[in-house]
Amino acid sequence: MLTREQNELLCQVSGGAPMGELLREFWMPAVRSQALVADGAPVRVRLMGENFVAFRATDGRVGFFDEGCPHRCTSLALARNEDNALTCIFHGWKIDVSGKVVEVPSEPPERRSEFAAKVRVRHYPVHEAGGALWVYLGRRQAPQFYNFEFNLLPRTQVRAVRALVHCNWLQGLEGLLDSAHFGILHQSFVSQRATDDRFSTHDQGPVFKLMAQPYGLREGALRKVEADVNYLRIREVVMPFYSFIPFDRPPWQMICVIPIDDEWSAQWVFRYDHSKPISDDDQERWLRLRGTEDSDNFCAEMADWHAPGFQNRQAMKEGHWSGLPKFFYEDFAAQVSMGPMADRTREYLGSSDSIITHARQMLMRALRDHARGEPAFGQDRALDYSRLRAVSIRYRGELDWRAIDPLKPPPPVEG
Repeated sequence: MLTREQNELLCQVSGGAPMGELLREFWMPAVRSQALVADGAPVRVRLMGENFVAFRATDGRVGFFDEGCPHRCTSLALARNEDNALTCIFHGWKIDVSGKVVEVPSEPPERRSEFAAKVRVRHYPVHEAGGALWVYLGRRQAPQFYNFEFNLLPRTQVRAVRALVHCNWLQGLEGLLDSAHFGILHQSFVSQRATDDRFSTHDQGPVFKLMAQPYGLREGALRKVEADVNYLRIREVVMPFYSFIPFDRPPWQMICVIPIDDEWSAQWVFRYDHSKPISDDDQERWLRLRGTEDSDNFCAEMADWHAPGFQNRQAMKEGHWSGLPKFFYEDFAAQVSMGPMADRTREYLGSSDSIITHARQMLMRALRDHARGEPAFGQDRALDYSRLRAVSIRYRGELDWRAIDPLKPPPPVEG
């Protein structure tokens, strides 16, 4: 259980809040690559309680600026996008993709160059990978970019989608970390699968093991399937945002929760296959089963999660556990129903919540380190993220879960 002050410290990201200042120091996905078209409309992006615009220039480069024009704060989402620059429609100020003001036609001709050189535009480092544009919003030098496995694959082997969820970022993160809910909340969906996911419903009280890593932690969730068969789900958590979700076969998934502001979050899913492309048909089918077909907000229907009929009570009587129509809607409904910012002073945590408690403690330590000017979560060293992958396996006998190579897991038992 947290105090109200601790809860607010962990949740609030806007207006210079300590957590917001910490989270800005990490690369985060901001907009899907496909949403940015060369010389197309700039895309509005809200992160950490601030508004930005992203755009793809004529030559394919991407710019990421504060939304307000440095002249009179008119939205640059209205700007003309041409000639590798944004031109504000209000007074014609032109800002090239690097953030340099190159034209100020509203000034007298003889002082335009000198005046333009004095104008400072807040623009931010970006990196395009994994089907998304990533941005660094911090105050320091941008850290090493994440060489996650999916960020190294061809575009055809990665699919990135995003959901806009009306809850604080920590609710989403804790939902990702909470492996105990998987075999309960999602039981009606996973029990029908041909994959090993279905074994999570056999034992709904897993035993958790945690192993600290420079970037965050590795978690093992152990369930008993039969007297001599265990089901193990190993996840990698790259703090503060990223959770690799355990599966026994590709496509693999990494899900992250990025703060939009204190009450909204963007929850991203990166699906990837290291061996072959993910077809359009496969991706569309995945979206239909788990949300809407809108890749920029695949939980759009969740706006009415509390409307009569959204939760099918008749289906619940007939055996469906949650009565909610899509897999991810179960997660989002649970998180959103807590309110925009959950009141954690009212919680009663149990042994299955050990990773939740541990993650909160890690975030509190990171806040203290950041306040002292120290790096957090591996930013003080070069790390290889390319070997991170979450896996699930069934096995007999004894197995040291800490020694498992996620890229070469042992073969599962048959049956």
